[in-house]
Amino acid sequence: MKTREVTLSGHIIDSLTLPKALDLIMDLGGDFKILEFEVGKRKKDISHTRILVTAESKSHLGEILDELTEIGAVVVKLQEVNLKPSSKDRTLPSDFYSTTNHPTSIRYQGQWVPVDDIEMDCMIVVNTDSNKASCVPIGRIREGDLVVVGREGIKVEPPQRPRGKKGVFEFMSSEASSEKPLQSIIKKIATEIREIKEKGGKIGVVSGPAVVHTGSGPILAKMIREGLIDVVFAGNALATHDIESALYGTSLGTCIKTGDAVTRGHRHHINAINEINKAGSIKEAVELGVLKEGVMYECVKNNVPFVLAGSIRDDGPLPDVITDIIEAQDEMRKYVQDVDMMIMISTMLHSIATGNILPSHVKSICVDINPATVTKLADRGSAQVVGIVTDVGAFLPILYQELKER
Repeated sequence: MKTREVTLSGHIIDSLTLPKALDLIMDLGGDFKILEFEVGKRKKDISHTRILVTAESKSHLGEILDELTEIGAVVVKLQEVNLKPSSKDRTLPSDFYSTTNHPTSIRYQGQWVPVDDIEMDCMIVVNTDSNKASCVPIGRIREGDLVVVGREGIKVEPPQRPRGKKGVFEFMSSEASSEKPLQSIIKKIATEIREIKEKGGKIGVVSGPAVVHTGSGPILAKMIREGLIDVVFAGNALATHDIESALYGTSLGTCIKTGDAVTRGHRHHINAINEINKAGSIKEAVELGVLKEGVMYECVKNNVPFVLAGSIRDDGPLPDVITDIIEAQDEMRKYVQDVDMMIMISTMLHSIATGNILPSHVKSICVDINPATVTKLADRGSAQVVGIVTDVGAFLPILYQELKER
């Protein structure tokens, strides 16, 4: 039998980390003995435990330790992190370590080195000249990169839930449901937005075209104009229909004010793309006076950066749309490490894509009429996301009203 000691520290009872760790050990066929257990008595106090993990073989024990480190366990007998060079571009050693979106450090040259730009499903690459560790997606791995392998010398710090109520962004919130009290949740979100902005923080929005279809585009435009939004992620559809709305008053050929189909309105979104192509770009269309209102207009006028990532189904697309998905990912990565909150509205693919590159400490909201969209984010590892199942046409007006009242 092989044994190793691990420790767990923090709010391990309230966050259910301790029972999860013990379940993992037993589910994987191992055994455990709790050697030490100190329970924090006050709400701010943390708890600490030391556990002896037993397994039949070294490989079996390694499998258990792999899972335990994912939830924050630290092996007592500290060892240096293991590094192996990549044999060629976009190729990894077979036993590479795949990251979570939680804060991560590696034990290198006797010190804990934080991993920069953490996101899930990436690799840790160490620069021996600067003694820095970076999170790198597989597509950006280059021949000779020193990649972290195995599990030794890696420390992961998942968000924890302290005792006491912490509001709507309490870690490990309940599953998304259309039966939650919408008004009270939005009030709490509005409070969080105000607190972030008062501290000089940044808020991003990931938006689908439903924002325009439901008539909420002007509200999102106001939020951008009033300095509440600092970056916008979207696709060709949001930008195209926002511009269509600004130029022709329609979205997908339907009048936004009346809901009536407009004669030959099916041409409007192509007309919108054509007008931007004539100008050269969205920014040039604003400068030429072609585009005079809307979400994209406010982004340009208020110097709010936007990233439009393309897809296979795009019409056009607009000249500002990034059609290379790797390039689009890298452009999005420039902003996600600096945001304090991300609001994802009515777009499954862009929301999941953003969730995949967000660090777990970023407060996140996903609003969609489809419960599957909301739950997919949590299922894919973005456990920090607060899910709201509702129509964006109801969500944005209430949110804006709450923000104005405060």
